[in-house]
Amino acid sequence: MTDADDLDLASLREEYASAGLAESDLAADPITMFRGWLAEALGAGLHEPNAMVVATVGADFAPSARMVLLKGLDERGFVFFTNTRSRKGTELAANPRCSLLFPWHPLERQVRVDGSASPLADEDAAAYFAVRPRGSQLGAWASRQSRPVGGRDELARAFDEVSARFPGEVPVPEEWGGYVVRPEVVEFWQGRPGRMHDRLVYRRVEAGWTTERLAP
Repeated sequence: MTDADDLDLASLREEYASAGLAESDLAADPITMFRGWLAEALGAGLHEPNAMVVATVGADFAPSARMVLLKGLDERGFVFFTNTRSRKGTELAANPRCSLLFPWHPLERQVRVDGSASPLADEDAAAYFAVRPRGSQLGAWASRQSRPVGGRDELARAFDEVSARFPGEVPVPEEWGGYVVRPEVVEFWQGRPGRMHDRLVYRRVEAGWTTERLAP
């Protein structure tokens, strides 16, 4: 194992040269464009291509970020599910502005989304909860997400208790729900040689979307 003190981080670099992104490649709207790139990520066999970073801001203006899974995409925006009393849930309740990031490194691509999160309707959250694996359903009951826990044994006991409590169908926990992030800005980033990356951005306007290129 390499000692962390021996790592020469300054010398770690990779030349991006697999593809480019031109204005003529853009779809009419960012959701259609994103669907195309997501399909290519799936086709390339990327591990969990629907994994995304969700960044929120607390009442103290401190940012926080974590990985979650995209579980829906439609004309409204990007959908994910979580414990609504977790750190991200409480921060979104106070300030719905957030950012998403899809890091598709093997394709030398990333997609950044800035927007606002709104809670999903209870029936939408319940419909998705019903198709989750039983273990994930029980975990949603057993874990008081983001709050201190005494140890792994405490988590295991909580899981065993809810498993015994719900031998059959598992109901939706009160704290569990979903969010849809309505995009306002969506950036498609493609790595290029010499760090002259392609950055093409959609911005929401009253009549639809405008696009522009940003310097890398």
